[in-house]
Amino acid sequence: MSHQRVVILGASHNPERYSYKAMKVLQEHGHETVLVNRGVTEIEGQPVLADIGDVTGPVDTLTLYVKEEVSGLLTDKILALKPGRVIFNPSTKNIRLMMALDEADIPWIDGCTIVMLKSGQF
Repeated sequence: MSHQRVVILGASHNPERYSYKAMKVLQEHGHETVLVNRGVTEIEGQPVLADIGDVTGPVDTLTLYVKEEVSGLLTDKILALKPGRVIFNPSTKNIRLMMALDEADIPWIDGCTIVMLKSGQF
């Protein structure tokens, strides 16, 4: 498996949150994580960006841990990021964003980052 640069939108410092668990599993699998959450400045010593528009450089995967109301406001920034793919984790489904991704020819998956990693489907 090749190592990817993965942006986690909705990163959390709470070990009970799935975005935190995904960060840990991604890192265990050797992937670089870029964390984004406007309310957090660092997680375990890793800086957290306040805005997805602050992400620079190529992004292999964008994994979403925010509700539709949040991702809907960020559609233009997500499209500008030009990720290799977007993963809509449980409770993050956004039909309008999915349609915008289709129009921009950006693949998306309705799945779970953690399950994908643990089952070798990432």
